[in-house]
Amino acid sequence: MADNHSPQVRSYNMSRIRSKNTKPEELVRKYLFSRGLRYRKNDKRYPGKPDMVFPKYKTMVLVNGCFWHCHQGCPAFVMPKSRVDYWQAKLERNRQRDLANITAFEADGWRVLVIWECELKKTVRDERLARLCEEIKRTNNKENEDSY
Repeated sequence: MADNHSPQVRSYNMSRIRSKNTKPEELVRKYLFSRGLRYRKNDKRYPGKPDMVFPKYKTMVLVNGCFWHCHQGCPAFVMPKSRVDYWQAKLERNRQRDLANITAFEADGWRVLVIWECELKKTVRDERLARLCEEIKRTNNKENEDSY
């Protein structure tokens, strides 16, 4: 099936898609900052420039869009009906890159937490963000206790 838009319209639409400072990322960052957690955002020293790096807790947080990162089983992830071959290949490359980056981070001793865009819907947002905050703080507590 051919594309529904002209090349100019498609180019404009794609140019509007941001790779950083997305609304879900900003929502998570504001919440965590308000809880006293400090982080580096989109740190270029790491592959894929993770959304948030918490050096104190040796933790990285990735805020993934359900479509772009192929959130399996999520109603927000629907494969496009046009240019299926292109989209399948593109989204599979994204998924493989995510997996390779997470594996590399964990091999270096980092804890990687992924929060999905669908987990930030108003009905479940507060519970998920509170749980995320606890997961980050819990990460290094045992190691910090052992170092004293």
